[in-house]
Amino acid sequence: MAQAARRSSVLMYVFAFPMLIVPFAIYNMIAYLLDTDFHQTVFTMPLISGHQMQVSTGDILVLLGVILLYVEILKSTRFSTKAIVDHVLSIILFIAMMVEFIVAEKAATSTFLILTALSFVDVVGGFTITIRTAQRDVSFDGSEGRTAG
Repeated sequence: MAQAARRSSVLMYVFAFPMLIVPFAIYNMIAYLLDTDFHQTVFTMPLISGHQMQVSTGDILVLLGVILLYVEILKSTRFSTKAIVDHVLSIILFIAMMVEFIVAEKAATSTFLILTALSFVDVVGGFTITIRTAQRDVSFDGSEGRTAG
């Protein structure tokens, strides 16, 4: 029983930060430490049409960001103190990404712009879903949908 509680506690801390920090951190590691171009082809994928689709480093990062955005949207359906802290951290991440996009030369790429847009959708979508969930939980008097008379 204690081991299950410990696993639950570890999972709570894993999901207690904005997941979109992962592609943000990977982008910065690739851009600043490896000094690699994000248009560099990592692999090609054959299509039924006979063409070869080239998948670049930036494409993989954007795909990772979309998958993690889905996880973030799922996380925003819970309503607790942890969710509020997660929303605040998501706002801080979005502001940091926006500032880096404007200020840093290596962040001025379409890949980083899309990651920043995903972070914006995370912030707006998270707040929207949390507010709608809270409104649904609060409207318990049953007066919705009734008309006078």
